Amino acid sequence: MPTAVSKDKRRKRASEGDGDAPRKARRSSSSSQDSDAEDPSAKILLMEQGILESRKNYNDIALLLKTMKQTDGNPESMLAAVALCRIFVRLLAQGALIPKKTLSEKETVVVSWLKDQLAQYRTGLLQLLQDEELAETVLTLCMRLLKAQGEHLYDRDEYNFPTVFLQEIVAAIITSDNEDVRQAYIQGYAEQYDDIRFYTFKSVKAVAELDSTGLSQEDLFDRAFALISPLDGVPSSPDELEDFYVPKPKKKSHQLRSVHHQKQQGETAWLALMKLVTTEGQRKRILDVISTAIAPWFVKPELLADFLTDSYNAGGSMSLLALSGVFYLIQERNLDYPSFYPKLYSLLDRDILQSQHRSPFFRLLDTFLGSTHLPAALVASFIKRLARLSLNASPSAIAAVVPFIYNLFRRHPTCTFMLHRVPRTPEEKASLQENGLEDPFLPEETDPMETQAIDSCLWEVVQLQSHYHPNIATISKILSEQFTKQSYNMEDFLDHSYSSLLEAELSKDIRKPPVVEFHIPKRVFLPEDPSSGAAGSLVGRLWDFGGSAEGTSVVGESA
Repeated sequence: MPTAVSKDKRRKRASEGDGDAPRKARRSSSSSQDSDAEDPSAKILLMEQGILESRKNYNDIALLLKTMKQTDGNPESMLAAVALCRIFVRLLAQGALIPKKTLSEKETVVVSWLKDQLAQYRTGLLQLLQDEELAETVLTLCMRLLKAQGEHLYDRDEYNFPTVFLQEIVAAIITSDNEDVRQAYIQGYAEQYDDIRFYTFKSVKAVAELDSTGLSQEDLFDRAFALISPLDGVPSSPDELEDFYVPKPKKKSHQLRSVHHQKQQGETAWLALMKLVTTEGQRKRILDVISTAIAPWFVKPELLADFLTDSYNAGGSMSLLALSGVFYLIQERNLDYPSFYPKLYSLLDRDILQSQHRSPFFRLLDTFLGSTHLPAALVASFIKRLARLSLNASPSAIAAVVPFIYNLFRRHPTCTFMLHRVPRTPEEKASLQENGLEDPFLPEETDPMETQAIDSCLWEVVQLQSHYHPNIATISKILSEQFTKQSYNMEDFLDHSYSSLLEAELSKDIRKPPVVEFHIPKRVFLPEDPSSGAAGSLVGRLWDFGGSAEGTSVVGESA
């Protein structure tokens, strides 16, 4: 005990003395703080530490907010934003922003003030999202803050997702010209987490309907489309809904854990986006992904029928893209669309074989006619129409048509009668010899079941076997030979052009050079010369402009 008393006395005497030594120590401490104050980064870190240590330093939050908003070349702006993110995440985890009944009036005012500062911080982050250089880092801060709000800001017994904040983030991303931040959001969050994707669809619907971004309708469509078109991971069962950014709701009946509600959000978002379509290009972008990224989200696929029908009525390549979506609804969603194959048949015209969409058309046509349960009369109409069109088609188009017809014959053997149709009775033979054969095919018929193509024959292929292009003549002969090949890979034939066919011909190895004998004349028009063995001609004499008397007299006489 004496030792303790003596220590207390020494401590007291030291504080009551003239204080030279303590004053020096304080000056040293003051100089250290001055040096820290001169470094803005160190000052921000000290302020952050002080805020987290004591409520007395909460006023520094306002100073950090002021620093963060100074974005005009201020390097401390981003550092202040990061520090504030750590501060608010810590305060949210501590429950410092949740008003409680047990709090005093003074503490309630502090909580209200902190929530106001949090709102200002969120607004500042959304403004920084427009900065091209800082956008990706700011997005990370936004999402960390959103996660902390979802976990700690609301009643923990009930699931509450910060939908308003996410909608503000989505609106800021759509408004931003920065493609990188859009991709970062898609790849890092929307594609990875079921809850982020769910509320992203909901936010896009709200943004599209409110139209408060200040963008033109065309720009709004383009950016919203770029944001949700990659989201094609449609869940098929509740067991797949396990990836949540904010801890998932405990109740299994919650809409986030329902496949039906997940799809419904995607459906409403796409319907809202379709209402913004004003140009042909936008409609084509929708149709390009309608089978993969749009239709699988629809709980009621019949809602797409009107859009697809209108697109088909536009004609041309638009019809082709629309039929792709219609076929998906028929095959996957049991949509009743009896006029599908008549409309597909009507697309087979001269233009489709010459257009730039020929390759995707044949890929789709191969899918449409892939079922072995299709009627033979229907398939025969497509075979006959393609063979007829190939008579006036380019070599590159014929190079795709012939293997395609071969594959159809292999898939539908009943149609092979079109290749080997011969007269069976003496009467038929006599009629054929006297009157020839009349093709029963009705090219003007629009219903492929009524064209009578199954009763016709492919005489067009015989004409192709004497085509001027040697490659086309060769490939056309496969239909006259025994069908030993199971099928042809259409990808080997779809992308041919004049240049590729010419290169293929020039690259062939010549086994035996052709023997060519000809006489090279010294003049184009030979004059009358006994030694040349050629008789003279009037043209030869007229062509002689040498001023000879004979030439002059001939011209004179003819004049």
